[in-house]
Amino acid sequence: MSELTVNHLLGIKYLQSEDIELIFQTAAQFKEVINRPIKKVPSLRDITVANLFFENSTRTRLSFELAEKRLSADVVNFSAASSSVSKGETLIDTVNNILSMKVDMVVMRHPKPGAAYFLSQHVDSIIVNAGDGAHEHPTQALLDSFSIRERLGDLAGKKIAIVGDILHSRVALSNILCLQKMGAEVEVCGPSTLIPKHIHSLGVRVSHDLRKSLEWCDVANMLRVQHERQDLKYFPSIREYTQRYGIDKALLDDLQEKIVIMHPGPINRGVEISTEVADSDQSIILNQVENGVAIRMAVLYLLAAKKKISFSA
Repeated sequence: MSELTVNHLLGIKYLQSEDIELIFQTAAQFKEVINRPIKKVPSLRDITVANLFFENSTRTRLSFELAEKRLSADVVNFSAASSSVSKGETLIDTVNNILSMKVDMVVMRHPKPGAAYFLSQHVDSIIVNAGDGAHEHPTQALLDSFSIRERLGDLAGKKIAIVGDILHSRVALSNILCLQKMGAEVEVCGPSTLIPKHIHSLGVRVSHDLRKSLEWCDVANMLRVQHERQDLKYFPSIREYTQRYGIDKALLDDLQEKIVIMHPGPINRGVEISTEVADSDQSIILNQVENGVAIRMAVLYLLAAKKKISFSA
């Protein structure tokens, strides 16, 4: 397959396994590029990309911006806090104003689920979802799966445990969908209050016992507790959460098999994982960050190529 089956990246649920494979192959080529002395390629020269972030972001925003600049795109950055959104402007008006400036691609993070899909129905530009509420975060899932494949060789038949705040996590849903499409088994683990009621319908295993999950899995993806999305108390205290669902070096060393540790960031050191675990040789957290740039370069390049706005590879 030489091109994607989709015109936008709105969520993993819209992708075929062949799309994911194509993104991985392209990302592997771009990873070679960004490790060269000269890291730029002219693939998106004269293409303008607008980064619209209606929510705070560090890694995702920097990663997308770096990916765009490595592809030689012209980049426009937009932050809701310093824009007319704070004066009451609607999403569609904000975007139409930006599109009037002839933007070819829009990378958007928004607090409302479905915002990227809504945008794709109303504007002519290519839309990339950089996270919509607690719904999906497709590029994070792609870079996580790519990082696992890089470390373990293949995803088919691998056992992945996603641990922590599943209820409020867009990373969890996208990861479940992506891993399953690539043939992996997925288990979610966390307090019953942080596991969605109907998660079984996605075909995942559910556990409330961290040690059992770690004994079962090849990879543990540790999620942050998202206090900013919680409108009530889901567990007694951070201390108790850490005792039951945090990984420290003693627990990691006590497991029968060596497992891979991941984290989408930002890490609350000493809560979901200790500093020793985050910095250990079993952790691939920094690989995830590096792979994020390559995956986002691949996504932008392939979407531009699909719409034929890219002209030089």
